[in-house]
Amino acid sequence: MRDKQKSTWFEKFDQHKYLYSYLLIAAYLLINNSINASSVWMEHNRSNDVQIQMWEPYVWEYSSALSTLILLPFIFALFARMPLRFANLGRQLFIHFLITILYSAAHVGLMVMFREWVYMLDGGNYDFSPWLREFWYEYRKDAWGYVFWLILYQVMQSLYARLKGEASLVNDQEEAFCAKPDSMSAPSPAPSPDFLLVKKLDKEFLVKIDEIEWLESAGNYVNLHKQGRIYPLRGTLNDTIARLSDKGFSRVHRSFAVNLAAIDNIQYQPSGDGKITLKAGNTLNLSRRYKDDLKIKLSSP
Repeated sequence: MRDKQKSTWFEKFDQHKYLYSYLLIAAYLLINNSINASSVWMEHNRSNDVQIQMWEPYVWEYSSALSTLILLPFIFALFARMPLRFANLGRQLFIHFLITILYSAAHVGLMVMFREWVYMLDGGNYDFSPWLREFWYEYRKDAWGYVFWLILYQVMQSLYARLKGEASLVNDQEEAFCAKPDSMSAPSPAPSPDFLLVKKLDKEFLVKIDEIEWLESAGNYVNLHKQGRIYPLRGTLNDTIARLSDKGFSRVHRSFAVNLAAIDNIQYQPSGDGKITLKAGNTLNLSRRYKDDLKIKLSSP
């Protein structure tokens, strides 16, 4: 009964997950920035010569929060298209570093614009100068905020995938309990499909298995790499390879499997490991643990 209630609760949440998540983030920013604004006002009140009006710290903090809320959907969409993985870690860090600069520039631009409007309505002017020094001041906070949102996104995605898996398991168990078997014979193994149905960014894609170049383990998902695009499939690398057992895929590393038809060449190293270069130009690590199995599959007719 408790599992059924958990499944029902999750199904209701799943229908409006983006709205609920956005409202939770908005509530967090409202509380956090309200505390920051009141702290700034209290700091200025410690001296007898108060240089700011009471509403100004709230304008500063709320304009920052509003700018963040505007940018977050784009940031989260970017995180979905660029899931974190262990391969090419240096390249990922460099890309995220460049994105922090763009994110901070957009955040500062929106924030200053909102403040200018409010100060103009009050008959004054908001001075954001010197620009270089002030931008560096804001960039430090924005870069740290970007890291926070990135970590939060990864944690919530992992938690969401786990809850979704548990809810799906409860539903499957109930269907199995209610179903009446037609016979006592063991089911025959199903042949590998020609397509995989992958949900990405609220869209469903039919990914042709023959066009998948390589598979990459990513936590509770397997990233399907096809023609420069990544399609996250729920499951483990072991299960996915077993599912595609007759489609020409071979495991070559703890985190990778490759479509044999996509291989261009293989280079072996004295250590026993190797490098696999694909026709598309990607390079995968070949572990010596899987080298012999790969050679057998490549030599099979």
